Amino acid sequence: MSIHSGRGSVTGLPAWHRCAVMGVVNVTPDSFSDGGRWFDTTAAVKHGLDLVAQGADLVDVGGESTRPGATRVDEAEELRRVIPVVRGLASEGVVVSVDTMRASVAERSLAAGAALVNDVSGGLADPRMIPAVADAGAPFVVMHWRGFLEGGNVEGVYDDVVREVVDELHARVEAVLAGGIAPDRIVVDPGLGFSKNAEHDLSLLAHLDRLLGLGYPLLVAASRKRFLGRVLAGPDGAPPPARERDAATAAVSALAAHAGAWAVRVHEVRATADAVRVAHAVEEARATGHALGAASARGAQGAQDARGGIQDTSGGTQVAPRGTQVAPGGAEGAR
Repeated sequence: MSIHSGRGSVTGLPAWHRCAVMGVVNVTPDSFSDGGRWFDTTAAVKHGLDLVAQGADLVDVGGESTRPGATRVDEAEELRRVIPVVRGLASEGVVVSVDTMRASVAERSLAAGAALVNDVSGGLADPRMIPAVADAGAPFVVMHWRGFLEGGNVEGVYDDVVREVVDELHARVEAVLAGGIAPDRIVVDPGLGFSKNAEHDLSLLAHLDRLLGLGYPLLVAASRKRFLGRVLAGPDGAPPPARERDAATAAVSALAAHAGAWAVRVHEVRATADAVRVAHAVEEARATGHALGAASARGAQGAQDARGGIQDTSGGTQVAPRGTQVAPGGAEGAR
């Protein structure tokens, strides 16, 4: 892959020709979005397969809620939740991502068939994470993170959120590279909703080009998040429930795809799968239009050359077609 051209691709994962769709399977009882619906292993595997049938290119399996104020589960419980689902989906040929901050869960998930490690801490929560992923040669998502979403960390303080997120992500990527993960296996994520308020999230979405300027494939995870609730709030200021934010999520997905995101992470897949395909069709139409426009311009220039009458701007004289009578002074003579 070239990490400096287009939306890029990631070594170790399929090379999708458009923005990929990452479906979410939360094997948790307390997710902000769909807590408890897929807590059973059989239900979770079925849900992951349903997401693929609806258009997901890969499925992100997580066993620990990262919503603000969530209490961390212990290692044994996270393993119990995640590994059977990863194994079940991978055995069906699904490209699986594991959403974890623990190196042990990442290692066991990769051994069970996962293809990607999606760590919301970017390797900061567990010092063993980067060496473990590097040893496995797996792709790794580096998200912008300022700590667990507890107490004062729920909303971060920024002077310039775009500049600071870009700078902090760059520093984290450098640390990940120094830890042995190859540059062609790195994905970056601005961490929408993590130590950020609605204005911060919207500013980051408005400047995805700055994040793409880091030179790595970009994952945008906006699905059902608080900032969308703020945007959609009614006259009384009350946001709609998380599961009523899917149309807004699809809108963000289309914008992210248009901007050049490598993938979008969503809970409800069908609408976003449609949105990214429409964005891709528009990209292709634009590229075709540019090619046709260039061909038309070349054709018009060739026709003008054939007719003659090319203006010589260097001396201000007009070059007449061969065989034309030219009167003294350079003007074409009347017949």
